[in-house]
Amino acid sequence: MNPTPIAKPKPTTLASPIVELRQYTLKPGRRETLIELFDTEFIESQEDAGMTIIGQFRDLDRPDMFVWMRGFESMEARKNALGAFYDGPVWGEHRDAANATMIDSDDVLLLRPAWPGAGFDLSGANRPAAVAKTTSDRNRLSGLVEISIHHLRPSAEADFAGRFQAEMTSRLVQNGARLLGAFLTEPAANTFPRLPVRAGENVFIAIAGFDDAGAHASSRSSVSPVLSQSMQAVCTRPTETFRLAPTARSLLR
Repeated sequence: MNPTPIAKPKPTTLASPIVELRQYTLKPGRRETLIELFDTEFIESQEDAGMTIIGQFRDLDRPDMFVWMRGFESMEARKNALGAFYDGPVWGEHRDAANATMIDSDDVLLLRPAWPGAGFDLSGANRPAAVAKTTSDRNRLSGLVEISIHHLRPSAEADFAGRFQAEMTSRLVQNGARLLGAFLTEPAANTFPRLPVRAGENVFIAIAGFDDAGAHASSRSSVSPVLSQSMQAVCTRPTETFRLAPTARSLLR
């Protein structure tokens, strides 16, 4: 049997210093339709426009949520890449089918790495080539990604990120996690207003990976460890935590 062909990401876009975290609320029962369309039509076409499709996921606790991330070299590059894609032929051909699965696609956080080296390292990541019916593979995929969103008081982000790096990264490793990335809100104005982002947010986001659901379950703490009292004091509401299963063509897993 021939091995599954591999499509490698473009090396110039691996760092992704600007990241969008996108959460889509879908119509009941339509998630698999969108995932198959996304994995077959919307990965290479977006990367050809100048962005990196970092990861796309099924939310394990919210059956009608599709979560995905894409990255850009800069805010100016973001404007150019989004314009090229959304004015291009692939989106023009498939947008009606994609939009028909959605209730809301405006839950978007614009992010930057929380400290030097905290962005995604996708240099060793390989993506299987596009094939039809990717949803049939979902039960044999390994890997689980967990995202935690910490909502912070104004001006608390630098101190919180420093404390997380110093106090929590080693604890994650001890509990079987890989810290895949850590991010803060990108404060720059939205350079592509046709697609809204959540304004007025001040968040710290940690993203961790596990080998499989069993490794995640046995870790008990995962990516939302017990924060020190001083760290909790600067949070304005409880931490949001998402357990995510990567689709067949997600780079991040």
